[in-house]
Amino acid sequence: MAELIVDFITSLDGFGAADGWPGFWGLEAPEYLAWLDQLPDRSHTLLMGATTYRLMSSFADGTIETRDAEKDAIDELSAATKVVFSSTLEAPLTWGSCRLVRTDAAAEVRAMLDAGVSLRTLGSVSLCRSLLTAGLVDRVRVGVFPVINGATGRDRIYDGYPDVSLQLVQSRTFDGAIQVLEYVPTVLDAPPAAGLG
Repeated sequence: MAELIVDFITSLDGFGAADGWPGFWGLEAPEYLAWLDQLPDRSHTLLMGATTYRLMSSFADGTIETRDAEKDAIDELSAATKVVFSSTLEAPLTWGSCRLVRTDAAAEVRAMLDAGVSLRTLGSVSLCRSLLTAGLVDRVRVGVFPVINGATGRDRIYDGYPDVSLQLVQSRTFDGAIQVLEYVPTVLDAPPAAGLG
């Protein structure tokens, strides 16, 4: 059965990045990176918006320098099947294996799931928010890095999201520091009644 997984990596206080900090907050985490290399959903089609596309394609084409440890991951992303949702980008996209979709993301994703295509996101906070709000997300997976970015944080992950109840289905700790939490989400119309849950 096709599924949609929303993947985020965040600081403890919910930022997706921070000014002046390197990727993965500079943490060399061999257990975590090895786990990423073994995920069965690595073959899922990747979904992203224009901002993430611009950033990731600039790593792939060498515009932004990467560390040696990141090069294999960038090469793998370059080879992966990707769908980019944007009204500002123009076809053809220069990063390999990308298809540009300019129409409604939720409708396109619903059609892909109905056709049996399993999907996962890459960054793209606003895209993930719209897919979650539309009730299309099967799992939310969050890698929580042990840093707080109160002064330098940017890209707050959950701002503007609806209220969501999360059922924890899996958790792991990597390198004695990084928590990976996997949830089944339920978008709420209202806060739950007192005493329930």
